[in-house]
Amino acid sequence: MLTLASKLKRDDGVRGPRASNPSSDSTRRVSVRDKLLVKEVAELEANLPCTCKVNFPDPNKLHYFQLTVIPDEGYYQGGKFQFEIEVPDAYNMVPPKVKCLTRIWHPNITETGEICLSLLREHSIDGTGWAPTRTLKDVVWGLNSLFTDLLNFDDPLNIEAAEHHLRDKEDFRNKVEDYIKRYAR
Repeated sequence: MLTLASKLKRDDGVRGPRASNPSSDSTRRVSVRDKLLVKEVAELEANLPCTCKVNFPDPNKLHYFQLTVIPDEGYYQGGKFQFEIEVPDAYNMVPPKVKCLTRIWHPNITETGEICLSLLREHSIDGTGWAPTRTLKDVVWGLNSLFTDLLNFDDPLNIEAAEHHLRDKEDFRNKVEDYIKRYAR
């Protein structure tokens, strides 16, 4: 992370307020997304939930990272769930793309990794969808909350998991525990 931040500071210092050569300025321009990400990643790391860890495989690419959520309560306690987060060029006008890499039995996450979380939707009928004022911190805290207070059986993406919970809560718990043992260690 420091690598990109250092580059931004160095480039700003080299160019000064106005660059004399516009062609070199355009080849060295840092995207608005990347400037936002330097600030947001620092804020995220300072305010990360204790049940989460972030990993940037390439510290020069803040637009791609992995999140690990290790819930400490509820159905998913003891599991280790990996998410892939990719921030598109049009960020912060559009939300990041998020996929769950760990197979899971969850009403709001499909077994193939699709996620139902309002703030990840560009357009949401409940008014809680993505807005340019949202940040990566909101995304990480939202994903973390899917394992506790945002666990939603009433508006599921994985209907089979939600119906399973309604039918037999104990069997649902057993299946979640089986998935954790098989896929989330």
